[in-house]
Amino acid sequence: MQAPAQIAPQSLDDYLEVMSKSVFQSGISRKVVESKWPGLRQAFHRFDARRVAELTEPELEELTQDSRVIRSRRKLEAVVFNARRMLELEERHGSFRNYLRSHSDFKETLKDIHQQFKYMGDSGTYHFLYVVGEAVPPHDEFCATHERKRR
Repeated sequence: MQAPAQIAPQSLDDYLEVMSKSVFQSGISRKVVESKWPGLRQAFHRFDARRVAELTEPELEELTQDSRVIRSRRKLEAVVFNARRMLELEERHGSFRNYLRSHSDFKETLKDIHQQFKYMGDSGTYHFLYVVGEAVPPHDEFCATHERKRR
């Protein structure tokens, strides 16, 4: 499998979009997520972090009925929760990038992301950090020591 393309995040919205893709890819084929991505981008206002953080309960309920999106209520709620948390961490650290780089190493970053965000397991966090250009161990080394152990 080919490594995902990396980006140079320009705003919190970029971080939210990449994290949200990790959330939706948890337990779902990449092909399904890719096919639904245009609808998810539209439904989540192109991942405008402030707009997503302000989504109301009735708006979330509407999304659970929207065929353009992956209608997992827990994942939809996680995107909203994660947007709110990102805004809080950005405020506390001056930028979201500063938050990510406030940890001493990958292991500490991984642990903190697990605690701060919803639906961010080891593989999803690795994917997120890799795509946004943060330091991660080589993929084979990561797989050997985390949930995707090779047998």
